[in-house]
Amino acid sequence: MKQPDATPVRERLVPMLAARASRPAWREYVALTKPRVVGLMCFTVLVGMLLARPVPAVPWTVLVFGVTGIALVAGAAAALNHLIDRHVDAVMARTRARPLPRGALGVREVALFAVAACMLGMCLLLRFTNPLCSWLSLASLVGYAGIYSLYLKRATPQNIVIGGAAGAMPPLLGWVAVTGQVEPGALLLFLIIFIWTPPHFWALAIHRRDEYARAGIPMLPVTHGVAHTARRVLGYALVLWAVTLLPVGIGMSGGFYFAAALLLGLRFVLHAIALCRNVSAAMPTFRYSIVYLAALFAAMLLEHLMLAPST
Repeated sequence: MKQPDATPVRERLVPMLAARASRPAWREYVALTKPRVVGLMCFTVLVGMLLARPVPAVPWTVLVFGVTGIALVAGAAAALNHLIDRHVDAVMARTRARPLPRGALGVREVALFAVAACMLGMCLLLRFTNPLCSWLSLASLVGYAGIYSLYLKRATPQNIVIGGAAGAMPPLLGWVAVTGQVEPGALLLFLIIFIWTPPHFWALAIHRRDEYARAGIPMLPVTHGVAHTARRVLGYALVLWAVTLLPVGIGMSGGFYFAAALLLGLRFVLHAIALCRNVSAAMPTFRYSIVYLAALFAAMLLEHLMLAPST
C-alpha cells in the first residue's frame, strides 16, 4: 500500500515549531492582549478615574488595582478576539504574524490565558472597586469578544458603529470604579470614544480594504466603496468635533481643554477632507486619530490637575 506523502505535514510543522522558538512565550501572551490598544484604553480609564473626583479623594488602591483589573479584562477580551478571528487573521497581512496564525500559541493555551486574565481582573475589580464597575467590565468583554467578534463583524458593514460601544467603555469604567455610579460626565467620555471609533477604524479599513474583501469581512469600504466611507469619516469627524466641546458646556472642563479640543478637532477634520480627496491619506488619518484621542484626554486631565489645588 502506498504510504501518504509526509511533505505537507513537515511543511506545516516546521514553520510552527520555528515560530514557537522564535521568542519567549511570555511575549506571545503579551501580544495576545493587544498591548498598544489596551495601553491607550488604560490611559482613558485613568483619566475617567481622576475626572470623577478631586485627585486627593481617589484612593490609590482604586487607581492601581482598578486600572490593572480593567486592563486584565480588556486583555482577556483581546485574547478571545485573537481566538475567534484566527482564521481571518491568517489571510491578512496586518494580522498574520499574530501568535495563533504563526503557530506560536495553540487554541487551548489562548483560551486558558483569556479565562485566567478575566478571572484575575474580575477578582481585583470586585475587591478594590465596586460591583457595578466589575460587571460593566465583564459586559464590555462580552460585547467585544462575543457580540462584535462572533457576530457583528461578519454580519453588517455597520459592525464597528454598533460594536464600538464596547470599545468606548474604558473611561466610563474608570469613572464608575471611583464613584460606583454612572454620571453625566462618564457618559460624555463614553460618547466621545463611541463617536471617535468609526472614523478611526474606517480609515484603517480603507487602507486594508482588499484584505478585508479576501477575508470575507463586510467592512464599509468593501460593501460601499472608498468614496462613501471617506465621506462617512468626514461626517463623524465633524460630529466628534462638536461632541468634544460638550465637556466645557457642562462645566467639566474649561478654557485650556476648549482650545485643545478646537485645534485637535480641526486637524482631524482636515485629515478627513484629505482622505475624501485622496485614498493615500487613509493611514495618516488613522495614525492621527490615535494621537488625537490621547492628546484630547491628556488635555482634559492636565487641566483637571492644574485646577485641583483650588477645588
